[in-house]
Amino acid sequence: MSSFVRLGGVAHHVAVDGSGPVCVLSAGLGLSWFDWDQVVPLLAPHRTVVRFDRPGHGLSAPAAAPPTAAGEAHRIAGLLDALGLTGPVTVVGHSLAGFHAEAFARLHPARTAALVLVDSSVEERPRPGSPTAAARLLGTVLCAAGVPAALGPAVRRAAVRHDPAPPALVRRVYRTSRVLRGTLLENARYGAVAAELLALRDRHPLPPGLPATVLAAPDGSARWERRQRALARRLGAHYEAAVPSGHLVMLDRPDAVARAVLLPGQEAA
Repeated sequence: MSSFVRLGGVAHHVAVDGSGPVCVLSAGLGLSWFDWDQVVPLLAPHRTVVRFDRPGHGLSAPAAAPPTAAGEAHRIAGLLDALGLTGPVTVVGHSLAGFHAEAFARLHPARTAALVLVDSSVEERPRPGSPTAAARLLGTVLCAAGVPAALGPAVRRAAVRHDPAPPALVRRVYRTSRVLRGTLLENARYGAVAAELLALRDRHPLPPGLPATVLAAPDGSARWERRQRALARRLGAHYEAAVPSGHLVMLDRPDAVARAVLLPGQEAA
């Protein structure tokens, strides 16, 4: 079921499928709710699956303010409240959204049943991002030049190999100025959000005994694997490698993502 929920004056697109304990899926920078399509059939028989588009992504309205780690955590909580889902949830964050999922677990521990980070972004020493004003200006210039309509779907195709999404849906989403602006804004705030999460780690511990999984896609990179393993140790999480898989694990290995959700913090069978 697809619908819209208004949070902070912004219309958020949300899709809810299945039944049972709740899991929330949040995709990385510039991605959309449909990027979880291959995972949903594996989860829906066992879980209520909530997918949503952050502001400026997918079908959601543009952002009213630049993103923060705490703000994204509270966004997930507000979305659950709006949907009437009050029990503990498994929160799943891919790439950049791994920051948001971890922040949710730290700031809303009573509402967190498990944490799953899917090839999450890792920043041990984050650098400040570019000013949001510069990102907004760049978005204005590119949109005025017609870049989203001309190149948006092509950029998506270049970034997502073997894209299973329907071409009509890709055009509907990625030809919009809204998505380009939203992606630029989140990218500009990347370093600030990463730094905020590091500060949250010092003040807000994860719930004791929280089942947690770091599902990584090393894809042949020993350095990336070391960083992902270090993240798992830092969080007291189970580490699992999705092999073979690229960064978009939900497309390449939906079975691994589903297993991490259904059996969080446990070794693969």
